[in-house]
Amino acid sequence: MKHIPENFDLKIDKLIPVDEFVEKLLYHPNIGYYTKKIPFGSQGDFITAPTISNLFSEIVAIWIISCWEKLGKPKNFNFVELGPGDGSFAKVLVDTIKKFPEFNKSTKIYLYEKSDFLKKIQSKKVSNSKVKWIKNFKSIKKGPIIFFGNEFFDAIPIKQYAFFKNNLYEKCYVFNQKNGLDETYRKASLNELSKIKSFKTLKNVKFIEYPKKGFKELDKIIHKITELGGGIMLIDYGYINTLNKSTLQTVMKNKKIDIDNLFKNLGSADVTYLVNFSLLKEYFLKKKLKVSNVVSQKFFLEKMGIIQRAKILEKRMTQKQKEYMSSTLIRLLHKNLMGDLFKVIFAFKNKNNNFLGFN
Repeated sequence: MKHIPENFDLKIDKLIPVDEFVEKLLYHPNIGYYTKKIPFGSQGDFITAPTISNLFSEIVAIWIISCWEKLGKPKNFNFVELGPGDGSFAKVLVDTIKKFPEFNKSTKIYLYEKSDFLKKIQSKKVSNSKVKWIKNFKSIKKGPIIFFGNEFFDAIPIKQYAFFKNNLYEKCYVFNQKNGLDETYRKASLNELSKIKSFKTLKNVKFIEYPKKGFKELDKIIHKITELGGGIMLIDYGYINTLNKSTLQTVMKNKKIDIDNLFKNLGSADVTYLVNFSLLKEYFLKKKLKVSNVVSQKFFLEKMGIIQRAKILEKRMTQKQKEYMSSTLIRLLHKNLMGDLFKVIFAFKNKNNNFLGFN
């Protein structure tokens, strides 16, 4: 087992809730997964859509431009990427909008990143004066705003609860004297019980995954959307019908590993979960935002014309390039790969609700 830094604050027999434990694993300054290694791409632990294909990023960039048009082509327009990964999407966005001078002139691009380590990686790929890195949204004060997060929400740790005999208990971990990790439960507060019972999505569910930290993050975003207008689009792996079980998973070198092995690979594996899109939609509605239909990634990309765009591009490609593009499209669109597993949601504050890609 790896040595645990003293300031990791994981003491023998001390209960630590799931979300706090995962927060330390991902973001601890000494051993945190996102603070010390490059997790993206074939050499990392997972592959995201922007690192698979520029075509994905180009299609989303076109969607952002279409939002600007739907919002009346404002002269002051803000775009924020949430959790920019290795900067692949931002790079394609900057290159794409150069072809649209009016939009390019009107738009400010912000990258919302809490990891200084990842910011350094992104800045090597996105070296454009138009792009600014931010850790909050206070400096954005004028013009509507569109937030976009690809695999952003699943990287925010969740709480897990279970009902036993009509009482709500929170799942925790405890570090035992044998250098192992045990699961246990402690009774949840009345406030926690009240919050969970307020969601219709969670009614009659015995095992609950509740994104308390994620909702807190969304509150800041929703406040800015309510203030300036605009919306937020999230793409992530997840489900619509409640699963009633734990979806927490650890990924290392593009493969899932057992939760017991997580502790042996402290800070070396990604910890994530499947997003409950029905709960996400209900939360947005509670906050007085309008919400699009939750659609699959396949539905969204095909509605936005990814197949037609691919056919145009292949006319000037070599055979090898065509084969590569075909394989990336299969990965993005096939229902047994990313096509159905990944969902897309758009929540917005605007009179106009006919945004592209959802109908």
